[in-house]
Amino acid sequence: MKNKNNYFFHTESNEFILLPSCHVSIVFCRLNVVVGPNGTGKSTILCAICLGLGGQPPLLGRADDARQFIKHEKDQAIVEIELMRHKNGPVHVIKRVIDRDKGSEHGRGKGASTYFVNNQKVALKAVQELVAERYHIHIDNLCTFLPQDKVGNFSGFDKQSLLAETEKSLSGQLYDTHQELIKLESEVRSSGCDVQTVEEKLKNLEAENRRLEREKELMEERQNYLERIELLRKKRAWLIFDAKRLEALEVKEVRANLKNQLKEAQKQIKPIKEKHAQMEGEVNKIKSRFASLENKVKKDRKTYEDCEKKAQTFQDNIENALADFQSIDAQQRRAERDVRDERKRLEEIQAEGDSFPPMEEVEDSLRKAQSELRETKSKMDAAKRRLGLLHDKRDAEKQKEDEALQKLARLNDEKSVRRQRLFAKFHGLKDSFEWIDQNRKMFRRPIHGPIGTEVQPKSELTAAYLEHHVSSNTWRSFVVECPEDYKLLYREVREKKGIPINIITVPQGRLRPVSRMYSDGKMDVLRREHGFFGYLDETFTAPDPIMQALINNHNVDKVIVGGDEVQKALDRKDLIEFLSTREAQDNKSGKVSSCFFYTHNRSSYRYTSQPSRFSGEIGTASDEIQPARLLKPGSDPNLKEELKEIIKNAKETIESLLPEIQEEEMEMDKLHKHGQNISIKLKDSKRLKQEWTQYKAKLRNQKEKLAEAEENAAKDNETEKAQMVNKIKKLVESCIKESDNAAKAHNECMKCTHALTGVKMTEDGLSDILRKLG
Repeated sequence: MKNKNNYFFHTESNEFILLPSCHVSIVFCRLNVVVGPNGTGKSTILCAICLGLGGQPPLLGRADDARQFIKHEKDQAIVEIELMRHKNGPVHVIKRVIDRDKGSEHGRGKGASTYFVNNQKVALKAVQELVAERYHIHIDNLCTFLPQDKVGNFSGFDKQSLLAETEKSLSGQLYDTHQELIKLESEVRSSGCDVQTVEEKLKNLEAENRRLEREKELMEERQNYLERIELLRKKRAWLIFDAKRLEALEVKEVRANLKNQLKEAQKQIKPIKEKHAQMEGEVNKIKSRFASLENKVKKDRKTYEDCEKKAQTFQDNIENALADFQSIDAQQRRAERDVRDERKRLEEIQAEGDSFPPMEEVEDSLRKAQSELRETKSKMDAAKRRLGLLHDKRDAEKQKEDEALQKLARLNDEKSVRRQRLFAKFHGLKDSFEWIDQNRKMFRRPIHGPIGTEVQPKSELTAAYLEHHVSSNTWRSFVVECPEDYKLLYREVREKKGIPINIITVPQGRLRPVSRMYSDGKMDVLRREHGFFGYLDETFTAPDPIMQALINNHNVDKVIVGGDEVQKALDRKDLIEFLSTREAQDNKSGKVSSCFFYTHNRSSYRYTSQPSRFSGEIGTASDEIQPARLLKPGSDPNLKEELKEIIKNAKETIESLLPEIQEEEMEMDKLHKHGQNISIKLKDSKRLKQEWTQYKAKLRNQKEKLAEAEENAAKDNETEKAQMVNKIKKLVESCIKESDNAAKAHNECMKCTHALTGVKMTEDGLSDILRKLG
């Protein structure tokens, strides 16, 4: 940054990005240059200056959240900037504290920062006003502060934009004056058009006025017509009233003439009315007599029909009685035949009883079968109890085995445990994984990841090495095998759903042949003399696409791993020289960098060496390795061994119980077969007893039928015949009586019908006379 007033600038940062602590002092005078090789922290210093002066992360183009500038595995970063007095003003010390645990989880970390000016807590706006107004430092102006990642934006400025940004950086008053000039020029250009615009408006208003005056005249004319129509409507009502009054007078005169004519007509028809009334009286009398005779005819006819029906009923009863009288002898013969048949059937049933064994033998056999069945059932119950106890014991051991297997399976599911750790650590990763898992058919090739769930370290120590070497962004990344899947995944998850996602492409998902950093001969020397075991990619297993992604992004195939002997080699000071020396087949000159992990005094370390581009000297760095968090095993190995021992003991117990269970099952089968035989004997005995009981009942019934048939055959038929003759006589007498009553009712009905006919003829004659009079 540059200012026409030279001033002293001092910045201090703690746990910021990769720097645990940094102090920088600068006197700004014309041109200031920060020089250093790649990776020494030049951009980190600029980031600290930008954020310390109230700038926001988007200005840097590296991240959207200020919390991403906190050093890995640290919870807080502090940036403190001291600005020397300006124009005899006080010294200002601006401090920004960024806390990882503050701010919204889904936001951009706006609430994660706290600002202080001279150790007094202030708002962000106060810091920005102090820096911009007092010190004239415009962090958001690319002409004042140009981060490395914003060079593309700066180069895209046109001439006008570049001039405006330059004026802002030099003086706010200069920029405001320029904007006033632009506004005045625009007003001068547009003033010539104002007169023409006013004239056009005047013409439009005059035309509108003429139109409104014409509409007013039409409205007044219409009102006059309406008033005239109302007057004519009232006059028309009076004319209609006069016409109707004259018509009413004429109608009254016609009505009076008609009344006089009506009186004359009534005097002329009075004798005819009297005769008509007399004839109507006679007709009514005849109608009354006709109705009486008609009712009597109906009554006589009903009496006749009832007597006729009764006579017919008696006639039917006489015929039935005669038939019964004739069948008495036939019934006697049939009863004698039934006696012979029933006696023959009784003899047949008695013959069947000779084939049955004695009842005493049947009951004795039944008692023996029941006793044997009870004894067998008691033995089977005891065997069932013994077998049930063995089964319960076996099932209990089987349940122990199943529970232990389930627990062991859950403990062995390291992939699921690591997935839950990643979901808890990285926001949005769970949503990305679930969407991919539900929509795998949309992609051309398989989607792998997150990478942290696909890696399987061979030990806790190598898990710590791998977790320290690989960045957290890689652990949460997904691996695709073609560019089309990359575009589809980025579009659907990042652009449409707004979920952050990291994607690595491994073409076709193939693992390319590994090109080792050291020859076999050099690696043998490292193993033999310096205590190395092998390469980092040999300490874990992963699918080919995952392995290739780690090789591409983190060179896990070039990092070597060793033990406690490595520290001794470092103490001899020949190891770094040996690793940095290029081999004979390498045609390049200079030293090579190296990276390796090793253990010492129960601690683990990462050691890196990097030759300087300028001096060629080897720079080294050593970091202590913390235990793995994401990749650590998800369960206790001792617990796994205990579960395996439980499973082994349960299987042995189950195998030892099998012979006893088989022996008891054989005994159960033997008792079951014996019980079935006894049951068959018992059923046979019961069947014989039941058949004997049925035989007795059948014999008793047959004897009763024989007695009934003999009783029917011994009846006195002569007495029954005499009773039947008396019944027939009574029926004949009743039938004759009802026939006489029917004849009388028929004669009365005929007489009334004859009289009714004469009355009807008289009524018709009188009705004809009445019609003529009417």
